[in-house]
Amino acid sequence: MRIDIISVLPELMESPFQTSILKRAVQKGLAEVHFHQLRDWSIGKHKQIDDEPYGGGAGMVMMIEPIDKCISELKSQRDYDEIIYLTPDGETLTQKIANTLSIKKNLIFLCGHYKGIDQRVRDLHITKEISIGDYVLTGGELAACVLADSIIRLLPGVLNDEQSALTDSFQDNLLSPPIYTRPSEYKGLVVPEILLSGNSKKIEEWLHDEAMRITLEKRPDILD
Repeated sequence: MRIDIISVLPELMESPFQTSILKRAVQKGLAEVHFHQLRDWSIGKHKQIDDEPYGGGAGMVMMIEPIDKCISELKSQRDYDEIIYLTPDGETLTQKIANTLSIKKNLIFLCGHYKGIDQRVRDLHITKEISIGDYVLTGGELAACVLADSIIRLLPGVLNDEQSALTDSFQDNLLSPPIYTRPSEYKGLVVPEILLSGNSKKIEEWLHDEAMRITLEKRPDILD
């Protein structure tokens, strides 16, 4: 998988891809992540990428021309499955969306900044708009890292145990059940006896029941 990320602050995103699971994915050649400084396609000697909004109002708007030039150049080099704009008014990111995107080959992430991007960029290039929550950040860079992480960890060979991702919260519209490890007792707190029984069928039933209980308590909205 290849992900191209367009930003005015690409250096803000470099660290997450230089450690842990994302680093391993890149080193194994399972994922490529390329950052593109939008100012490389800026306008005029002042390297302009933003301007005042038509109609007035506070804030600056990212101009269409630099973004169009950048995306057009990338599209001339390969076919992209999705061109994604990270924006608060996009579709809220879910595990289902991450699953769907994880089987794609080439993706572009466009990080908004300032007041946002000229609407014509959305009309011309954007195929999908994604939000990571009902709040506003100073830019789309952190959201792009969240989205990339949620996708890359699902790629075959990235996690040491590929079955692990299949039991994550939200994969089956349930939150994860409680998990325990050694010691079996600590400060009077004990691991449920069923988990120590060795009875795989009973354990599986207990885990499902607990997942259902926790989901009903915490997130009944995600149940079918």
